[in-house]
Amino acid sequence: MSQVEIYTTYTCPYCLAAKELLKRKGVEYSEINVAGDPVARSTMSQRANGRTSVPQIFIDGRHIGGCDDIYALEEAGELDPLLAT
Repeated sequence: MSQVEIYTTYTCPYCLAAKELLKRKGVEYSEINVAGDPVARSTMSQRANGRTSVPQIFIDGRHIGGCDDIYALEEAGELDPLLAT
């Protein structure tokens, strides 16, 4: 299974929704909370091509995007193949 990383904050409803999708699929992920951590937020932004909102999701180091993006991949049937690699 792929390595999934998700940058989040505690109170972000989009972060919770993205994590819920991953949990429903039985996907383990590494969560990096950027709340109050400017270094982690800066790292996230650099990896996410300047995006500063959360969540930012990576599968095997590839930037997937945020909550809307991961749900769009799911709806298009493209998420499972990414997670299976």
